[in-house]
Formats: sequence, C-alpha cells, structure tokens
Amino acid sequence: MARSQLLLALLCLAASLGAQAAGSGGRKMVGVYELRMGDFSVKVTNWGARLMSLVLPDSKGNLADVVLGKDTIAEYVNDTSYFGPITGRVGQRISRGRFVLDGKVYHLERNDGRNTLHGGGRGFHKVIWTVEEYMPDGDSPYITFYYRSFDGEQGFPGNLDVYVTYRLSAPYTLGVHMNATALDRATPVNLLLHTYWNLGGHGSGDVLGHTLGLFASRYTVLDVDLLPSSGRVAPVAGTPFDFRAPTAIGSRIRQVTGGKVVGYDANYVIDGEQERMRPVAQVQDGASGRAVELWANQATVQLYTGNWLNNTKGKDGKVYNQYAGFTLETMGYVDAVNHPEFPSQTLLAGQEYKHDMVLKFSF
Repeated sequence: MARSQLLLALLCLAASLGAQAAGSGGRKMVGVYELRMGDFSVKVTNWGARLMSLVLPDSKGNLADVVLGKDTIAEYVNDTSYFGPITGRVGQRISRGRFVLDGKVYHLERNDGRNTLHGGGRGFHKVIWTVEEYMPDGDSPYITFYYRSFDGEQGFPGNLDVYVTYRLSAPYTLGVHMNATALDRATPVNLLLHTYWNLGGHGSGDVLGHTLGLFASRYTVLDVDLLPSSGRVAPVAGTPFDFRAPTAIGSRIRQVTGGKVVGYDANYVIDGEQERMRPVAQVQDGASGRAVELWANQATVQLYTGNWLNNTKGKDGKVYNQYAGFTLETMGYVDAVNHPEFPSQTLLAGQEYKHDMVLKFSF
C-alpha cells in the first residue's frame, strides 16, 4: 500500500473510531483475536466482526490459511471486496435503495449503482464492534462481538442489538452464530458472513477445480443487477446452476454471468425447512485433500466465485486474481423487503433474528 493510501486508511479508521466513541460514551479499540484448538485456529477482528484467517492441516499435515484477506486492519478500512466481514443490516442488495414499511418509504444509501449493497457504504462491515466475551482456548474457544445499530443508521428504522459469536469445536469445526433483536421499531434484518475460501490455501491459485455440491434444487433468478426483479424461483435442473451432484466449480462457469462478468454470483434456495439446521454445501479440494461441509438454518445461500478480483493485494504478499476464492453466504431471500412473495426478513419490535452456520472441515 502506498504511503498516501495508508495515511488515508488510518485517517478513515481514526474518524470512525471518533464518531463511534462520541455515540457510545467511550473509545472502542480495534484488535485482532485468535481462537485455537491445537493445529486448528482462526483470527477475527472487531472491525466489521470479520473472519481474517482459518488455519488447518491438509492430508499430509501441512498447515495453510484457507481464508482470503488482508495483512492489517488499516488495509481492511479501504477494502471494497468484502473480505470476511458480517454485512448488514441487510446483506446483498436492496433494489433502488428503498423499501416501504408500515406505509412509510425508507431511503437508504445507494452504494452499488442505483442499489444498496450489504447495508450501505458504512454498514456493519465498516463499524467497530464491542468484544463482549472472549475465551481464546480450551475445549470450545469462542468470541462474541456486540453492536448497537442506531435508529436511522444508513437509513434503516429502529434501534437494533446485534451479537455475533465465532466458536471452535472438535474436530475442526467452526460455528458462526448471529443474533439480532429489534428494540423499538420494525426493521428488515438479513445478516451474512462474506468470507472467501480457498481450501488449497489463500493465494494458491483459483478454485475452479474445487468440487462443489449444493443441497439446492431451485435458485432465485437474478437480473443483471443481481436482484430478483422477476420474483421467480426456478429449478436448477438442466442449467449451469445445478450442483446437486458434486461438480467442479469451473466445469460450466463460462456459461453463467454474475452480474456483468463471467462467473457465479447466484442465489440458491436451500432444500428443507428454513428455520432448521440442515446441510447446505460440500466442497472439496482434491490437491490438498481439504474439504468443508456447511450447515445452516437460513432460506438461501449466495455462491460467489470472486469474479471481480483482479490483481488484488492479499495477505503474505499474495495477489488474488479472478476466481481466487469462493463464498457461500447463507441468508434470507435477496431483497425480500421489496418482494412480498418471498418469506419476510422484517423483524417486529421485540422480535429476535437467529442465523446459525456450522462449517465442518476435514482433510
């Protein structure tokens, strides 16, 4: 990072710290926190409640970090690729940056052309969370972050209490648990974890050879702006979106466009009952032998193949190019607040939102 860019990043971080300190009655410190169980470890930060790394062995016992990211917090400040944060209040896109709730029109910041992406330019990925609890080691290491989202933040109504817990358990399992409570007004909530994975190790090349299986027989049809403008949900059978049988990610990638670029940026409806924990995906890297099985209790999952990565500076001197990682973002339906035909993502005052993910790694 050039000196001018680094200075700008630090100034942005300082400004954010100052703004939040003024609202909270005290200064919050940004830190990096490690959870460890033997040769299995993760690092997280309270800047965006972000997953920064996950290290585990391969089939030969070699350790590698399988999460794409940055070296320093200052570099995350200006990150536009969404490396590893919790995004909200509403992840993914809201059409035209507006919605109607209880007869009132709400206008949000448009940070993705004419639409709102991941809660706005200063959504949950760009704020400092409070470290509520931290147990770095032991039988079940965990950390819990807390954030109070204020009424009107990025245009959303009502005060919202949000908690995110990262927890390790044996063998090689990471749990991510997101909870939110609408304190005084109805508001849409749809959180997601935006982690890029490469099971061969971050910076090891592309993920086109990874084998992906999705427990999804339908997908949400998205338009060129990656919004479900038609409201249609279609079968994956006979399309390049069909991963019901484990298939290499790159086998049909040239047949799809994620927005305006070749690659997957697709939303799948997970088979089974929405609020129950159930299998979402299985991914395996044949070269390293590493695999991951994802379970969650959400309605959909967004598959993104890093289509816009282009000579992007990553950790440890690595450079990430197109398809260097994939995301599996479990969540509710995209733009549900503007589609009454989709299950609602609106919390009433006093209601609680619960989003649980479990990632089971093997090698």
